[in-house]
Amino acid sequence: MSAAAPVARILSTGLFTPPHRVSNEELVEAYNAWAERWNANHPDNQKPLSSAEFIEKASGIKSRFVLDKVGMLDIDRMRPSLPTRSNEELSIMAEIAVAAAKEAMEAADLGPQDIDAVLCAASNMQRPYPAMAVEIQNALGIEGYGFDMNVACASAAFGIQTAIGLLSTGARRVLMVNPEICTGHINFRDRDGHFIFGDVATAVILGHPEEDGAWNAFDVLDTRLKTVFSNNIRNNMGFLDPSTDKIIEWDDPETDRLFKQNGRSVFKEVIPMVAEMICQHLDDNDIATAAIKRLWLHQANLNMNVLIAKKVLGREATPEENPTVLDEYANTSSAGSIIAFHKHRDGLAAGDIGVVSGFGAGYSAGSIIVRKS
Repeated sequence: MSAAAPVARILSTGLFTPPHRVSNEELVEAYNAWAERWNANHPDNQKPLSSAEFIEKASGIKSRFVLDKVGMLDIDRMRPSLPTRSNEELSIMAEIAVAAAKEAMEAADLGPQDIDAVLCAASNMQRPYPAMAVEIQNALGIEGYGFDMNVACASAAFGIQTAIGLLSTGARRVLMVNPEICTGHINFRDRDGHFIFGDVATAVILGHPEEDGAWNAFDVLDTRLKTVFSNNIRNNMGFLDPSTDKIIEWDDPETDRLFKQNGRSVFKEVIPMVAEMICQHLDDNDIATAAIKRLWLHQANLNMNVLIAKKVLGREATPEENPTVLDEYANTSSAGSIIAFHKHRDGLAAGDIGVVSGFGAGYSAGSIIVRKS
């Protein structure tokens, strides 16, 4: 077991869960109704029907939490219906991030005066600017600075590494938030992708390793990041859309302006990449895989996580060693591993070691080795 000096301390986490829940059965009912109508009008371009059993077998997902369920289940709309707010109102993305941040701040008994920086790390930002992090910072009354960062589903891991860098250059504590409104970039007319995501927000507060934590604190021993370019997970929506001649048709089931992936290639390529990264990271820190008590992995696909854990541990992991939240939350992009950590951090003794890992589009991946303090 490594006796390495920690580089930072996770003081607390926070979680915001949206009020609306959508089951696989509800989602399938809406999709199949749309597909049957489409098929009646497009005899040469038939869309396959779905089932709740198919979704659970393919992903392990049983339900998801969302900010709006009415719009996404309306077969004449099939996308969330979220209100447009004025510039004077708190944006939706900032609102859910603030809720998660307040929970984390309360858990660590910290006020806005105790935090110096805010990072908003997520798959998609509600707008290009002003930065979401600065709006969140303002809403919380935090002085200092904030900025946004996007590394898809690995954003939280990259955010933790970035926060550690800020601590090394003078920040006392850093708030890192992951507001994920993933239903805003799903193609609900795509059988292979309409069920994957849910909405959520998480928050992590990091401080210096010598700081006493009022909460169930964890030391960060080391971090590792990796990116390998791939088109197998892609979302082409962007600020240049208005400048192109192509008209964006949101009703087009083949649109490339929403989430698309080649699931089989992702499965085949990401599992060995992440498992090898974690194993090498542990080896470089003189930590035996037998010492790992828990893996808090990105919550994208149950089958992927089972195989990654098996490759890392060299055996089948128990549900306690490899906790799952995607059955309830679905894929929440960067927030998934943090939800798992937030909900399944208990039961470890001082000195126990675990790994938090996010991975996804890019390909991007991060490994955070933590030790119960």
